[in-house]
Amino acid sequence: MEIKYSIDDLPVQDPPTEEFTASDLTWTKYGSSEHHVDDVALVPYDRVDAFIGGECSNPEHPTRFHIERGRKRERGSLKECKSDEYLLYRLYWCSFGPENYGEGGSILPSRRYRLNTRNRAARPQSMRGCTCHFAIKRLYARPSIALIIYHERRHVNKSGFICHGPLDRDAIGPGAKKVPYICSEIQQQTMSLIYLGIPEENVLQTHIEGVQRYCDPNASVNSLASQYVQKLGMIIKRSTHELDLDDQASIRMWVEKNKKSVFFYQDSSETDPFILGIQTEWQLQQMIRFCHQSILACDSSFGISKLKYPLYTLLAFDSRHHALPVAWVITRTITKQDVSKWMKALVDRIRAVDSVWNIYGFIIDDPALEIDPIREIFCCPILFSLWRIRRSWLKNVIKKCGHIEVQREIYKRLGKIMYSIWTKEDPMDAMEELFQDFIDQTAFIQYFKAFWVPKIEMWLGTIKSLPLASQESCGAIEGYHVKLKLKVYDDSHLGALQRVDWLVHKLTTELHSGYWLDLYADESGSFPSVKEEYILSTSWHRALQIPDDVVTFDDKEHLFAKVLSQKDGGQERMVWNPGSEFALCDCSWSMQGNLCKHIIKVNLLCQHKKEFLPSLSYLSFQEVLLDLWRKPMDDSLSLDLSMAWVAQMQDNIQRLVELITSGDIAKVTNKLPLKWIGRRERTSVGKPTGSSTLSLRRTNKGGVQKKAAARRKSRKRKRLSRIKSYS
Repeated sequence: MEIKYSIDDLPVQDPPTEEFTASDLTWTKYGSSEHHVDDVALVPYDRVDAFIGGECSNPEHPTRFHIERGRKRERGSLKECKSDEYLLYRLYWCSFGPENYGEGGSILPSRRYRLNTRNRAARPQSMRGCTCHFAIKRLYARPSIALIIYHERRHVNKSGFICHGPLDRDAIGPGAKKVPYICSEIQQQTMSLIYLGIPEENVLQTHIEGVQRYCDPNASVNSLASQYVQKLGMIIKRSTHELDLDDQASIRMWVEKNKKSVFFYQDSSETDPFILGIQTEWQLQQMIRFCHQSILACDSSFGISKLKYPLYTLLAFDSRHHALPVAWVITRTITKQDVSKWMKALVDRIRAVDSVWNIYGFIIDDPALEIDPIREIFCCPILFSLWRIRRSWLKNVIKKCGHIEVQREIYKRLGKIMYSIWTKEDPMDAMEELFQDFIDQTAFIQYFKAFWVPKIEMWLGTIKSLPLASQESCGAIEGYHVKLKLKVYDDSHLGALQRVDWLVHKLTTELHSGYWLDLYADESGSFPSVKEEYILSTSWHRALQIPDDVVTFDDKEHLFAKVLSQKDGGQERMVWNPGSEFALCDCSWSMQGNLCKHIIKVNLLCQHKKEFLPSLSYLSFQEVLLDLWRKPMDDSLSLDLSMAWVAQMQDNIQRLVELITSGDIAKVTNKLPLKWIGRRERTSVGKPTGSSTLSLRRTNKGGVQKKAAARRKSRKRKRLSRIKSYS
């Protein structure tokens, strides 16, 4: 916007309404004699009170403005004057500032004396550090005209956060102190229901039921709870991700406001890339709960081409083996140095709460990711998930090949490339054979050669070198990715995808609330419909609901399997290439590139049939065991260690199978060898067990001396009694 240095050319604006606000005026950037650039507008001087009244009646920030400072001149006192010289000058400041007497606020003295607060905003401790203020000059050269100079139009504090009004999250209202006890669980539940679009009547009923667990039901409590829900809904409805027009400044403000939910933040500079690590307190609790002595996974592929910065998600597997986001990292860098920074910060935060926290495995989905930081910081084995490459290949086969028969055969050949890693065939030969047999499918072949051929060796090498994750975990990770895609891209407007604050707002409000409510409904028994939908939210659990007798196989050539649908009026779903992770189903979910329940059900049944190849994860596990066996004989220590690992793993697997298949657990436990445990010494109550050896010796010595003295006394009494008896 062009900056003006003279107000002579500015138009005088006179809105027709009785009261008007800043939004009714057209503002111009003006460089004053003090060399400050502010928004200015000219209005008739007799309309100044109408402007101040309109600003006080702002529905989002209702307030009053007091005169912070004022000066005036007599007419004729200046022989020469500039266009912006004042006859009367007054500085108006929002009555919620500039001092801050709120919680955590510092007193900012701006005057030598305390103003009369009876005419300020009618709320205790109303001075919240608001920086909204403007100046009005009655022009010396044109006394009928007033110059309005708006120094700060937003009602925010010095940190840039809204500090009063309906949008202030820290102040529900004047009656906040009278609201009955509301624990964080009830507040999070209410916020989750509002974010998910549940009708206000249902939200209020659920909220009152939660409040009544802590206080007796009465009309006053219900009324206050109703006001609380209404105001909380108004805050959520009017909240915005855009704290500042500049995205980078907006993120800084969000980080400053939500320090408890940020475990690592690095602003972009010439030397350092942008990194933002988000983990709420609830996510921290779930990561400690579900990942300790369990598996941690990642989804590293979201928003690579659409978002300003891609999203890296760390996933835990909850009690139902659903993927649960426990941390988000927004960054574009994947270098070892940068990955080590935020991973170390995350682990340090967790172990500050639980010092013995540890994971047993980490699942990655991209061979380009740095695995050294994972091994160094988490100290665990690394597994590889095929969900990403499988989904990408299937989507492009369906998109670029028109005939269903061609789609089935090409996808089967792509699976053959993967299986050739363990069947001692050359994957490159299988790929060349694919190119020759389907040379007429130019769209797909050109895509595959341009996008996958340059990096196929990297993918195949990583898949061969790392153990593969199971189909259940692949389906859970894919389910999270699909849900994330629906949530983030459902109502995105133009330009929002290129703002980080918009993505952060989506993650920490709607997505976080959805997963919180799913887990809460499952564990508490509340919201039966939410619980049922949560249980069946993955293809794996939907597949377990399919009976075995509705699946039939092609007994001749084993090319396909049929699954009788239970919901679509007896319609049959055809699954081609059964038994393979690269099977293809004709249902709508599979045609979108997803792993459907029919494929999983068929593959579960194929595990018990010798006619079908085992799964890729089983072949990978078998290869790991064989590699341990094949240690060179001259390296005796490595060979002994490898055999010990294999023997221990075989023994554990055998016992686990016995526990699962046995009807009586006592028969299994009776076969286990006895373990002799050393008897622990008893300690006296109140004495620390770790006392020094010297003190123990002294104690024992004193005890022995006392016992010896007691024996001597008893002997002496016996002798005296005998002498008396003889006498």
